[in-house]
Amino acid sequence: MARLLIVDDDLSLREFLTIFLKREGHDVEVAANGSRALEMLQAGQFDLVLTDLRMPRMGGLELLDAVRAAQIDVQVIVMTAFSSTDTALEAMRKGAYDYIVKPFKLDEVKLIIAKCLEKSALVAENQQLKKKLAQGKQRPQFVWKSKAMEDAVALVKRVAPTPSSVLILGESGTGKELVARMLHEGSARKDKPFVALNCGAIPEQLMESELFGHSKGSFTGASKDKKGLFEAASGGTIFLDEIGELTLGVQVKLLRVLQERVVTPVGESREVPVDVRVVAATHRNLREAVQEGRFRADLYFRLNVIEVRMPPLRERREDILPLAQHFLVQFSQRLGRDIRAFEPEAEAVLLTLGYPGNVRELENLIERAVALETSDRITPAWLPDPGASAWPLPKSSATHDELLPPEDQVHRATSAIDRWLERHQEPIDSERLLEQLERGVLEAALRHSRGNKTDAARQLGLTFRSLRYKLAKYGADSDG
Repeated sequence: MARLLIVDDDLSLREFLTIFLKREGHDVEVAANGSRALEMLQAGQFDLVLTDLRMPRMGGLELLDAVRAAQIDVQVIVMTAFSSTDTALEAMRKGAYDYIVKPFKLDEVKLIIAKCLEKSALVAENQQLKKKLAQGKQRPQFVWKSKAMEDAVALVKRVAPTPSSVLILGESGTGKELVARMLHEGSARKDKPFVALNCGAIPEQLMESELFGHSKGSFTGASKDKKGLFEAASGGTIFLDEIGELTLGVQVKLLRVLQERVVTPVGESREVPVDVRVVAATHRNLREAVQEGRFRADLYFRLNVIEVRMPPLRERREDILPLAQHFLVQFSQRLGRDIRAFEPEAEAVLLTLGYPGNVRELENLIERAVALETSDRITPAWLPDPGASAWPLPKSSATHDELLPPEDQVHRATSAIDRWLERHQEPIDSERLLEQLERGVLEAALRHSRGNKTDAARQLGLTFRSLRYKLAKYGADSDG
């Protein structure tokens, strides 16, 4: 049963709908015009408003505007004569759920109301879940004992209250997004949005729209107006991860946003003011990229007002066991296990691993061990064998994505796609994306084998003929 408000200046229609909807089990109230309906909505809670568009004193469109202006949480369905469908569509653009054309069939009314109430229930459930998550959310925090991390965290806490842009440098898996969230939570913007974007996960042709928004019809697939992430983050913080992946064209537009504090949606000439703190991160050497002409120097200096360097885990090995214990408690609770400690031999194994995937790799190892362990202590049985490890300590501290295990790279890519799909309704060109991924894997194997195709095929688990076929498919096969 839902509480419905019927708004129409036609007494007979109000009475007819009241009888019908009460028989359907709903609690029904009525109003003869929009002004009276607004008073009732402000005084009590309703699940749905069914309103005519043309009424004296206040029509349906004016009522809809007033409801949205007062931030009244209620779904609205409009009723209209056939000749006024354009007005009904305008109502939907203003936020109405749907419209019904008079004269209508009762089955149609019943179906639309049922779908609308179902949506209301889902929205309410989602809001409750978000509220619970917000109540239970802990502030982002690091676990450390090392001097290197002590210095990094102290710098983050010192600059968090300032409005300055921050550039976070560090290898994949060192906690760059956690730093960005700490900066947000430690600022006066903490109650405003925190919006994160992985710049390497969005196709180049969509990046400008993603950041700055677009108008309906501005390009193929732009079926409606859409706010960009800068507008969505207004008043808060935008985190641009992997900033080094932006093309020079997008870099120019981003620089203008940082200088002018306005964005121009794709397909429009109007400028939209934005008040956003920008935090960027990269695993690349941006100074090198500037020297090579791959990254604009003026943008680099705009972003790098304050620089935070995240040390890799191999350079702060005293943090390994505290982090491992932290993850052990976390995953034991999450997976419903009663595992409280590590065997000394397991701790010794953890201390000898190379961790090219840094803290994220350690986290994954502990989750796997907790899931597989049968006793109340983690043993070496479920940890990698250091002697046979495919991921030894790197010889240098250079930051490269190639150091990440394949499963981490796949997880990173799919997580980025998940986040993109959650925010978009435009379809992904999945065939092209998969081709790019396959080509990237082939090229990486060839680089690693120094062009030896037999060795590359062995690494990829392919026959030599299959490798040749795939390389030819991408125009990359040659005998050179």
